[in-house]
Amino acid sequence: MVGVGLMGSSLARHLLSAGFSVTVHDTDPAKVEAIVKDGARKAASPEEIPPQADVIMLSLPNSHIVNEVVKDSLKLFDTGRRGLIVIDASTPDPEMSAELAAQLRQKGIEMLDATISGTSEMFVEKDVILMVGGNEQVFRECEPIFSAMSKEAFFMGKNGAGAVTKLVANLVLTLNRMALAEGLTLAKKAGLDRLQTLEVLKKSAAYSKAMDQKGYRMVKKQFLPPASRLASSYKDARLILALGARLDCPLPLISFTVQAMASEVSKGRKEWDPATVISFYDELANL
Repeated sequence: MVGVGLMGSSLARHLLSAGFSVTVHDTDPAKVEAIVKDGARKAASPEEIPPQADVIMLSLPNSHIVNEVVKDSLKLFDTGRRGLIVIDASTPDPEMSAELAAQLRQKGIEMLDATISGTSEMFVEKDVILMVGGNEQVFRECEPIFSAMSKEAFFMGKNGAGAVTKLVANLVLTLNRMALAEGLTLAKKAGLDRLQTLEVLKKSAAYSKAMDQKGYRMVKKQFLPPASRLASSYKDARLILALGARLDCPLPLISFTVQAMASEVSKGRKEWDPATVISFYDELANL
């Protein structure tokens, strides 16, 4: 497991609990030591991992870092062996992910883009799903790994399909959060109690999981520590827009939401929880 931050640490612990032998690496030694205490092995250096592992899982911030780690840290194009499997559990750019997979396949290495839908809090509870792109036979071989980390895994098609599915899921999730923030803003402006309104919404036809994940954070303005980071959501939303542009697919709602995110990022809130989108509305409505 390369990258043991908010998501990768939970994934590593689930694999350990399921009886897998897990070696971990991260640029932050403290994060590595925390997983080592739970039974993982620490890699002395990234390049020692490929000869010893059957599967290398990546949990990294973006596709550029994934490429850098694969090529320069793990040195898979130099020392990788045939039959090795790479599982990218990041939220990658679909085109970059498919291109990297094609390059690795020429070296006899298969890569799956195994994207995950869920917050870091949901990762801890294993209440997440996996959306996977790549070779279907390799997907089937890795099903025991996926079962250890998630409640269900879906094979979505060729390389890049898992990444595209994650962007579609994130588009809907992001708009659910935005709609909730807008509704709670109207409620407060009209003199309603936000907490009571949230409880009513959760029992109404308007219910969405976003209410469970972000509703109380919005009402209580609990943005730190984050369950996920606005910077990550902002990055994903821009990937959604880029995908839409490549496909000439109109995406007016997420386009506006990206501007709202940019407003929050410009105010120094990129490390806050994405629930801070309600701050954007509060300032617009002078609340």
